[in-house]
Amino acid sequence: MTTPAHLVLEDGSTYRGEAFGARASSYGEVVFSTSMTGYQEMLTDPSFAGQIVMPTYPLIGNYGINARDVESRRVQVSGFVVRRHETRPSHSLSDMTLDEYLASQGVAAIAGVDTRAITRRLRSRGVMMGAIAVDESPEGALRRIAEMPPYVDLDLVAQVSTASPYGWDQPLASALRQPTSSDTPRPLRILVSDYGLKYNILRMLRSRGCEVVAMPAAASAQEVLARQPDGVLLSPGPGNPELLDYAVETATGLLGRVPILGICLGNQVLGRAFGGSTFKLKFGHRGANHPVRDLSNGRVYITSQNHGFAVDAETLPAEIEVSHVNLNDGTVEGLRHRSLPVMSIQYHSEASPGPLDNEQVFDHFLEMVDEHKSS
Repeated sequence: MTTPAHLVLEDGSTYRGEAFGARASSYGEVVFSTSMTGYQEMLTDPSFAGQIVMPTYPLIGNYGINARDVESRRVQVSGFVVRRHETRPSHSLSDMTLDEYLASQGVAAIAGVDTRAITRRLRSRGVMMGAIAVDESPEGALRRIAEMPPYVDLDLVAQVSTASPYGWDQPLASALRQPTSSDTPRPLRILVSDYGLKYNILRMLRSRGCEVVAMPAAASAQEVLARQPDGVLLSPGPGNPELLDYAVETATGLLGRVPILGICLGNQVLGRAFGGSTFKLKFGHRGANHPVRDLSNGRVYITSQNHGFAVDAETLPAEIEVSHVNLNDGTVEGLRHRSLPVMSIQYHSEASPGPLDNEQVFDHFLEMVDEHKSS
């Protein structure tokens, strides 16, 4: 027997479907992702904290849930919206169904809605707050949305970051990346500021021979430097970068002291540390098929992305070079300091989900760290 549910958006539009996962109501910013696979990685991506996520691909759950494809310690989304969820998955690694997984994590979901229509509305009107309503009228859900704080006012990094430093000693699974002759162990200590990192960042660094330690987002520059890192990575994460003055202060204190790589939210934090500003995109970039041009050589990469904010290139000082741009809308996809060992990207070089075409970013970063250390 199915349980009726509704997805309600803040503009009053309502979509009737059936509940699965936890039989509960949820609230968050409603966003869509164009990734055709990788729903487990999306569900556990901390960058989706505070959001109700909707894949545009119509069939979700067909290969089940496994113990390997997790990107954080729990499901991070506030809710999940799909056209259809599969109750009989087929995969050798599958341990449970999508329904069972979401229920075990207490996350509400809705199926049977017109995800194409919802995507078109979000593209034309922009992302908006919404709610999944179970045992609640659409009118009641709309009132609840009006009473809750907007996504842009929430410091979600503080909710998802680690409370204390921890080391990571698990390399990337050999099934995903086979070592090559160019892979030489690097006795480098890389600290990762955890704004909402995905485990695959830690795996990528560990597979390249690095000693890897994740640090709380609120750690000061002095606390980071006291661990004598050879390099620092500012991780992806959720929410509004304009609320992260503490992270910007730390990044500012690290500039010129240690090589830095920023990814996604880390790119935006660096943009602010450089003196620039950020702005909210209409519906964001979320998916595994976003084209990005490297301005140094004209090469185009297909990238995995998950962000709703961007750096305003017009506000950056002259010593900062825009290194990459998005070919869909021209927004900033990478920055480079002209004299300091600092670089950043807006897309996800660690993928999970998405193409692994861009993992060489980690190699470029470590080459920069090697060069800085030897000098």
